Amino acid sequence: MMWMILFMVLPLIGLLYVGWHLWTLLPLDGWWKAAIIALGVMCVGMLFLNFTLGLERWPLPVARVLYDVGTSSPFVLLYAVMLFLLIDVARLAHILPREWVTANWYGTAALLGVLFMVFLFGNIHYRNKVRVPLTLKSEKPLQREYTIVMASDLHLGYHNPRKELARWVDLINAENPDFVLIAGDIIDISARPLVEEDAAAEFRRLKAPVYACLGNHEYYSGSQRARNFFKEAGIRLLIDEAGEIADGIVLVGRDDRTNMRRKPLEHLIKGVDKNKYIIVLDHQPYDLDRAERAGVDFQLSGHTHRGQVWPISWVTDRMYECSWGEWQRGTTRYYVSSGIGIWGGKFRIGTQSEYVVATLR
Repeated sequence: MMWMILFMVLPLIGLLYVGWHLWTLLPLDGWWKAAIIALGVMCVGMLFLNFTLGLERWPLPVARVLYDVGTSSPFVLLYAVMLFLLIDVARLAHILPREWVTANWYGTAALLGVLFMVFLFGNIHYRNKVRVPLTLKSEKPLQREYTIVMASDLHLGYHNPRKELARWVDLINAENPDFVLIAGDIIDISARPLVEEDAAAEFRRLKAPVYACLGNHEYYSGSQRARNFFKEAGIRLLIDEAGEIADGIVLVGRDDRTNMRRKPLEHLIKGVDKNKYIIVLDHQPYDLDRAERAGVDFQLSGHTHRGQVWPISWVTDRMYECSWGEWQRGTTRYYVSSGIGIWGGKFRIGTQSEYVVATLR
């Protein structure tokens, strides 16, 4: 409940703060200022309207624009607040003259220029998918060396369409993996765009078996619709179940933490041969100690996005024991991916979009 209140109140405070500064800064008549500020409020409000009213009723191209504008606006608002805070500090320290930020075209152009460059960089950085190499050494007997491509948080839908997925499939196929593991949130908030674009056909181009677990966004999109899509895409969905995917390798896929009745990890591991290499897919990286106690060899998670942009990454780094990257507890290895895709605005500032290429030997 507290998170919901903050989710509503903080943007409102930010809008009031930025709106007041824009009113002071813009060298325009009152009506023009009011119109520009109202447009900004409408863009931020679109995020809440998209969630409450839904996007299913709109034609797909219109729904994409509504989604992109609504989900990008909070990031723009965040950086506008930070810039104006910096300006206020500079004014208090008598570094920046008041007239530079009062009815000043040069100040307006400078502010817009900085915001444009920051988000242009963030978009370019997002589109650059980072290949993360990872070596996993097993003390347990394996028949041979395996190449495993791992990913999470594709968030396919209104803003990551089939064309984007096709590029990711090409990157994965280029690694010639033995199998592909996806740690949840394949679907964003609706399976509708995936069905209309036949995105399942792109998954069927993958040259290796694909295994996945559910993420919280699969629940938002409707878990049954998600399961139907996975079946059509040829993705083996593991929901609180374990299976041997190669000689000597057992994969355990957990239901998402959204389901409060999901089975405990200890229960899932109970019947597994501990002489085999055990991999767990668990979308949200909570309670990492449980995998260690259960005797898991490796766990792949996602969910955090590492905040997507700085300084939100500072928040996620303090929320989770490991919010991104490699981790180890005892003999159990972990990797928490920041995701190959993204939720909302396509910006990466201080974080990266990535896929992991693991060598298990």
